[in-house]
Amino acid sequence: MTINRYRQALINRIETSVTQNHVGVGSVNTAYLSSGSGQPLILLHGGGAGAITWYPSIAAFSKDFRVIAPDIVGYGESDKPNAAYDKAYFCKWLKDFLLALDIPKAHIVGLSQGGAIALQFVLDNPQMVEKLVLVDSGGLGVKPSFASLFSMILMNSFPSSLTDRFFSRYILFNPKNRDPNHARYSIDVLKRTGGQNAFKQGQGSAVSKIPKASLRKIQNRTLVIWGQNDRFFPIEYGEISAAKIPNAEFLRIKDAGHLPLMDQTHTFNKSVLDFLS
Repeated sequence: MTINRYRQALINRIETSVTQNHVGVGSVNTAYLSSGSGQPLILLHGGGAGAITWYPSIAAFSKDFRVIAPDIVGYGESDKPNAAYDKAYFCKWLKDFLLALDIPKAHIVGLSQGGAIALQFVLDNPQMVEKLVLVDSGGLGVKPSFASLFSMILMNSFPSSLTDRFFSRYILFNPKNRDPNHARYSIDVLKRTGGQNAFKQGQGSAVSKIPKASLRKIQNRTLVIWGQNDRFFPIEYGEISAAKIPNAEFLRIKDAGHLPLMDQTHTFNKSVLDFLS
């Protein structure tokens, strides 16, 4: 019951109506949040917690779009099967998820590991993506420092308030910008049966580098956003790789870490909306 309380506390912070739903995606029972109406906007969270990571942005985005934020398979309230948890696995799940909701084409915003999934998805299914937004994205050849990588391994192997506080130093410019209920929810998700499957069975393959030649094939308009003070995925890697995508523009957000949607919520939300509009 505690995990639902933390999730609900974050939903209560969202200043608009949010619906919680489930849909069968193959054999995976997939949970998702939805809000607003209009053109579909898919929000893909990073390698932790779930769709509720987008609590700072859902209300702003839902004013202009039909926002759909799934708990990616292996996370949140979705099933956590034994699986490869590589790009191919996540992308098949994402395609089946969109088809299950009868969405032939959508804008996609991907954060961290969600960005790597979005990148591979647009390469495999360019006709299903309108515009692409990558936020401190994996898949761009980023090399985390030893300390930040160690903090992630600790958090995923021994989830607790102590390891989360250590990890938070690497994903936020100011850890106080993150609602404590998000940390509590993240810890509880990892403690669930199968909650560590995506991390242990995927072994980082979902964020492995996408070749430059593949990035050059992406024709969809793309915005690459990076927290200037990201201690987990250093900004220089994102900037270099963004230059390889033909129709991409790069935006750095000051005083923001790996989660600019939490560190600089207003700037982040406005930047995404300006691009999509």
